[in-house]
Amino acid sequence: MSLFRRTIFRKPRLLIIGCGDVGMRILPILVKTHRVFVLTSQKEKMVYFRSQGVVPIYGNLDQPSTLSRLIHLAPSVIHLAPPNNSGAVDLRTKALLQVLGQGQQARHLIYISTTGVYGDCQGDLVTEIRTPSPKSARGQRRLSAEQQLRAWAISHKGRVTILRVPGIYAADRLPIERLKNGSPALNPSEDVFTNHIHADDLARIIILTLYRGVSQRIIHASDASQLKMGEYFDLVANHFGLPLPPRVAFAELKERVSPAMISFMEESRRINNDRLMEIGCQLLYPTVGDFLKTLDPN
Repeated sequence: MSLFRRTIFRKPRLLIIGCGDVGMRILPILVKTHRVFVLTSQKEKMVYFRSQGVVPIYGNLDQPSTLSRLIHLAPSVIHLAPPNNSGAVDLRTKALLQVLGQGQQARHLIYISTTGVYGDCQGDLVTEIRTPSPKSARGQRRLSAEQQLRAWAISHKGRVTILRVPGIYAADRLPIERLKNGSPALNPSEDVFTNHIHADDLARIIILTLYRGVSQRIIHASDASQLKMGEYFDLVANHFGLPLPPRVAFAELKERVSPAMISFMEESRRINNDRLMEIGCQLLYPTVGDFLKTLDPN
């Protein structure tokens, strides 16, 4: 084949940062259309990535000196890595952008953020134009990452699209053990709205954003469930024939569940997902109930 023909059929390069469960769901699709590189800090996974047609690159966002191979690597970057575990600044995103800024390749970044950047909205219906007001340190670090990425895109004349994601669920990510253990939920009068997205739907949203994402655009990658948290637990319990969680007051709940769970129960919001239409996304599972109907309860 001539050099000209090889150039025509060469796949565009794509870099994925942080390839966990959701990343694994997009790999089989993207390797068909892109030459995919994955940054991983787990050397034991490199053989697996190669078997999937992916080029693994060893590096650790907590060790910036290991990231030099990312310079000039790929024009498109999907950033799935979570922030560091403490502080108000996402130092991992800072390290990534410092490296990408040394090259000319990176042009479009997709960042997987969280609806937690809004903090407690007291059950309000939230659109993407609402001013973030994160209550948790986790939400503050995510907002830090968003701000860094948007500033980078402006200064480097690139594109960044931010997907704000609520709670991710799948068949193996349902609160089955929590229900079996009898963990309580809040009384209806004190309960909070929670939001969801199936992992497969999130994978599809990411892929559509790769092709259709607009620069500096924020999109809610959420379904339309708008359930209160106790209603979500009840829905899963009823489907699988499990006992409904006992309902207790917030003061008692604080003594019986983890601080991490408490932080989720202190924030209430309903997420509007109308902007998914901009990228032509039709969800496989518009609500949690739609997904549960596909599962054998036995």
